[in-house]
This record gives sequence, C-alpha cells and structure tokens, in this order.
Amino acid sequence: MASKNRVSNTGYSVFIIFILARFSSNSINVSAQNSAVFACDVAKNPALANFTFCDSKAGVKERVGDLVKRLTLTEKIGFLVDNAVGVSRLGIPKYEWWSEALHGVSYVGPGTHFSSLVPGATSFPQVILTAASFNVSLFEAIGKVVSTEARAMYNVGLAGLTFWSPNVNIFRDPRWGRGQETPGEDPLLTSKYGAAYVRGLQEREDGDKDRLKVGACCKHYTAYDVDNWKGIDRYHFNAVVTKQDMDDTFQPPFKSCVIDGNVASVMCSYNQVNGKPTCGDPDLLAGVIRGEWNLNGYISSDCDSLDVIFKSQKYTKTPEETAALAILSGLDLNCGSFLSQYTQTAVDRGLVKESDIDKAITNNFATLMRLGFFDGDPSTHIYGKLGPKDVCTPANQELAREAARQGIVLLKNSLGSLPLSPSTIKSLAVIGPNANVTKTMIGNYEGTPCKYTTPLQGLAASVATVYKPGCANTACGTAQSDEAKKIAAAADAVVLVMGSDLSIEAESLDRVDITLPGQQSQLVSAVANVSKGPVILVIMSGGGMDVQFAKDNPKITSILWVGFPGEAGGGAIADVIFGLYNPSGRLPMSWYPESYVDKVNMTNMNMRPDPATGYPGRTYRFYTGETVYTFGDGLSYTNFNHKLVQAPKWVSIPLEEGHICHSSKCKSIDTVEQTCKNLAFNIDLRVQNAGKVGGSHTVFLYSSPPAVHNSPQKHLLGFEKVYLSPQAQGLVRFNLDVCKHLSVVDENGLRKVALGLHVLHVGNLKHSLTVRI
Repeated sequence: MASKNRVSNTGYSVFIIFILARFSSNSINVSAQNSAVFACDVAKNPALANFTFCDSKAGVKERVGDLVKRLTLTEKIGFLVDNAVGVSRLGIPKYEWWSEALHGVSYVGPGTHFSSLVPGATSFPQVILTAASFNVSLFEAIGKVVSTEARAMYNVGLAGLTFWSPNVNIFRDPRWGRGQETPGEDPLLTSKYGAAYVRGLQEREDGDKDRLKVGACCKHYTAYDVDNWKGIDRYHFNAVVTKQDMDDTFQPPFKSCVIDGNVASVMCSYNQVNGKPTCGDPDLLAGVIRGEWNLNGYISSDCDSLDVIFKSQKYTKTPEETAALAILSGLDLNCGSFLSQYTQTAVDRGLVKESDIDKAITNNFATLMRLGFFDGDPSTHIYGKLGPKDVCTPANQELAREAARQGIVLLKNSLGSLPLSPSTIKSLAVIGPNANVTKTMIGNYEGTPCKYTTPLQGLAASVATVYKPGCANTACGTAQSDEAKKIAAAADAVVLVMGSDLSIEAESLDRVDITLPGQQSQLVSAVANVSKGPVILVIMSGGGMDVQFAKDNPKITSILWVGFPGEAGGGAIADVIFGLYNPSGRLPMSWYPESYVDKVNMTNMNMRPDPATGYPGRTYRFYTGETVYTFGDGLSYTNFNHKLVQAPKWVSIPLEEGHICHSSKCKSIDTVEQTCKNLAFNIDLRVQNAGKVGGSHTVFLYSSPPAVHNSPQKHLLGFEKVYLSPQAQGLVRFNLDVCKHLSVVDENGLRKVALGLHVLHVGNLKHSLTVRI
C-alpha cells in the first residue's frame, strides 16, 4: 500500500496534492455522519424495491447482472476506482473501498475515521509479533475482534466494509522496512496466518458461507519486499525471480489466502516481476489468481500503481494503453483515479471493450452484494446493532494484551535471571529510548488505540522504578550513559528497552545495517558493566538485530524480543518479566550478523545459495551462513521433552504399470492425482512439561528432504501449540500427506515427491523416513 510518501519517477518528490486530499481527513478527529452508507434504501425510495439488484433474496449473479445492465458506460467507469462516485438515480451512494485493518481498525486510508463517537479501536501487536505466537486460533480470534469493531464503526458512518489487509509477503531480507507487517520468513507460517486472519475478518457468525462480515485483501502480489534501499525503490524495482522460487516461496501465502481463506480480494504490487508490472501481467492476475486459484472476489491495484507503470516504469506509451493493459490483465479496481481518467478514452480508441469493464465491475459489485451493501438498512440485518459500545471492550483489550504475551520471545535467560520476583526487587532501573514510548508500540498501518500501557508503566505497576531514557531517541546519536549507569548501579535489577521505531524501519524505509541504532549497543554494555543484579535487554523492533555482543556478555542475563507489541505491550512485557506469564513465542524470522549486509545484495531475489559466487541464500530454509538467532528460536521458564510415539520408517508410492520410474532411476515423481491417493500417515508425539511451571509450547515438525531439485536444507511441515501443566504430558498428532508434505518444487515450478531419505525433526528428535516406489 502507498502511505503518505508516494514518490514519482524523479526520485522522492511527493504526490502532495493526492496525498493531502486523501489523508487530511484522517490526521485529526472528524465529525462524520452517524449512520452507515448503503444502497437500496427502500424506506426512503420505495421504487428501488422494483430493482432485482435490491432484492436480497435473489442470487448474487442475478443481482449483479441486473445492476450492470442498468448503468451507462460513464457510470461503470466510476466503479473502477476506490473512491466510487455512486449513482443517485439508482439509489447507490458513494463508497470508499480503501480501509485498512492490519492489526486493528486503522486510520490509514480514507475509508475509516475516528471521532468523538469512536475515539479509538483495539490496537493489537504488529503482525510480526502475533505471528511469533504460532497460534492459528489466535490469528483468527484477532480477525474476529477487528471485524466486529469494523462493523460497529461502519454502522455509525466511520468505516467501510472492505479492508486491505493482511500483508502476506515473505520477510526475505532483514533490512526490509515492512517486514514488521508480515508473519515472517516462512511460507507455511505466512500461509496459515493469512488464511486464519482472513477467516476471522470475513466469516460470519451465522455460518452463511456466501456472505461476508467484512472483505479482506491479501497483499502485495507478488515477490514484493524491497521498498527503498540504497536508492532502489519499489516503484522502479524489477524482481527477477526463478519459477522455482516463485512457486516455492513467494506464491504459497497468496494461494492459501484464496483457496483456504476464500479471501475477497488480492492486491497487486508496485514492483515488476521478471520485467512485467504485476498489475499489468495477465498471467499473474487473470491466469493465476482468477484462473488457477478461482478467486471469488476482486483484484485491486496498490495505490497509484497504474500511474507508476506509466510514469515511473515507462512500461506503456500512453495512459490509455496502461488502463487497457490493467483491465485486460484482470485488474478490477484501481486505488487512485487513473482508471476514472483514462478508461473512456481507452474505449474510444478501441483498446478495451465495454464488456471488459463489465467483467471488472461485476467482480466489485459481487463483493459488495456479499457484504450486504445492497440489502438496504444494515440496522435490520446481522451486525446491525453493533455500535461504539462494541469497540474497545474490556475483552478486546485483554485479547490485545494476551496476543502480545503469546508472541514475546525469550532469547537468552541465565540461571537466576528471569522471571524477576516483585517481592525481592526493591528497586528496578528502567532504561532505554523505547522504555516509555506509546506510538512506537503499534508500528505502522495503525489506528488510534483504546489506550496505551508503556513498558515503564507496566513495570512500575509491580515494583518501584527509576527511569532514564539513555538516548534522546531511537537513533541514539549520543548515548547519555552517565545518568543511566548511575541508576543502574543502585538498582536490584535493570531492564533496558532498546530497538527501533518507524524512523528506522518503515514503509519506504529499508535499513542499511542491522545493528541496534546509533550508540544503543554502547549504552547497553556500559549499563550492564556497572549493574549488580539481573540485566534484561528488551528489544522492540520489527526486524532482527545483530545483538551477538549481548548474547555473549554474561552481565546481560536475559534478552527478550517484543516486536511492536500493540497498545497493551507494556503490560504484556511486565507479565513476562515478573513471571505472571511463561513466554512461549518463537522467532518467525532469522537474525543475522552485521556482516550479512556487506555480503548480500538486498535486491538479489534468489532464495537458494550459489556456491560459485559465495551467495549464502535466504531464510532458515536455504541460508548457509551464521546467524545470531534463527527461525523458531525461543525459550521458556520450563523445559519440554518430546518422544516419538508413532511414525512410519518408509512409505511406498504405487505407480501404474509401465511408469518410467520402474525401468529408470528417478529422483522424484510428479504429484499427479492418481499417485497421491490414500498416501497419508500420522506422526504421533508425546510432549512433556518436565519443569515446575505451566506453559505453552510450540511443537515444530521440520523435514530435511533428499538433496534433489535444490531442495531446502530444512523446511517446516507443521506446528501445533499446546499448553501443559507442570509434569503433564500431551499427545500431538501431525497428519501428513506424502504429495503435500514430502514434495519439493522443481526448477520448473512443478511439485514433485522427492524419493529417498527424508529426515523429520522435532526439537532434538530426528526420524528417518524413506519414500520409495
């Protein structure tokens, strides 16, 4: 999504008029109408009851067909853009498609506002921290709360029904400023997060599968993860991606959104992929999203991306060619005004037909039909009684705190450090530029929260605290070490809250290094050196940091990563530090040493290593270099043991007589339907909490497949989160499908079952499984 800093092809000149017009109403509290925007208001205009498109008992296809045939070409074009103008003669009001709900209802986008009626909404942790919980039911529960609050705001005229979230791009490079918005580096986790969050947003409590609570949108399609790095920006970047990496890494989350989540929309990205703009690539849009995956919804552009195709990328010669290219490629909705300006002329010049426009708006209208927009007064329908009382409820705010607790990752914990005991800690020094922050905790694509609990406030609720920021800001140009050392030396324990904020990593701002900013590291070391008790380093950030110095320093007794923990982040941090909550988060992305940024060009999209050039590859699945911490790392205040109960040692794949692999040695076979039938089996594990503290534990099942087709060195097959009381045991079952879980993507993007030895990993357990014919 474009934020407030859209740039043109001249570098960083801002589209000031567009942005001010679209965002000025969101920067302050506004007074808005106190009722929902909807079509087919039969009470005010009884004649509308005669139109089939206003008949909620008719089918969506019939209703949309009736509506489209009543529109003039000019009116149709008005429905190709996010700020749809409406048609008063048919009782259709203006509708703004662009609202955001990445981790709570947001004020980004002109479709949503806060006012004295609803001054704030529940602000959950930024997605990267929620993903660290590895709790699929939590992902969905957050979506349900967000969609309820969104519906409540819609009913009083403060929000729309279409929300352009979640972001399911892969966090491929630690420098990416938008990695915080994503579920991390793993395709499986990202896929499960995307589908679950979409279900939470969209699925209605009455079980009607044909209707939507709100409409979600998975973005940014596809291979988008460079914003602005060393002068290379997203508007000009051409992501060169192999077919193997595309289908193995970048596409699975979007596929899962559509097929498993039934998402109402997919948004194409700014960048090009292999020389073609994604919003103008018929293979990617009409071919894959609508053709292969059968999207039931609409395809939207990122904001101003058609203008980017024409002006920044100079891919087309005229704006009319650009408009035609987008529509013919399968784009249905343009965020921005490009299609409203140039589609009529494109039709006049024969570049696009009215029937092509009909296809696009049919998809848009069908989505609004499923949302109930054409069903008349929403107060008489499901969710119609929701209102301000249903926003920022105590239960919703507690879920925000619980989500932060579940995501927080304990990375280091020396004996006798955490948890701290409030009864024995008489004085706690709280130090750091992020120790008393508010807005930093909610990251980007944020809304106004219900309230904030800062880390300092959370800690001070349990023990006496003394606070010094230690730095003027997160950039920490000069550390104020003397004051910090003074309070640290006198305290029983020290909590340092360091890290980044949106001035360090954000949309349109990729990092060039991955250390703690400025002199933060010096401050941490100086404080640790004079401290007499436990020193807890808390890192608040979206991306990983090279904190090897702290990992190695015995004076720094504990390290916590807390992401951007949302409105209740301070309370959650205190809950973990004082042992009211046993940490169970696991890193959803790898943390690399600073040397990584010198060795790896951010724009190299290849996931797999290249020994010939020394390129180390990307993410835990392929990266061959050293890490500070890796995907899945995280500790608990207790210990968990795993025992394998049941798993086959071999699986035999029946092949038809005459199959080439009977007479020739094959390293893999195609995952065709007849091969894959009835080839499922279970992996059963017994998990025991061997300690004295109850807690949750994520059981990861990894596989190291045979070394064929440049397969991953290790990849995640599944994960389950379980809670176990002290000394309690539980059974965890993974149901594996040979063709789904024991397959790899080959060099041509085709999925193949790898024959030979697969090594399954769970914790320290390893189990060998041979796949044969």
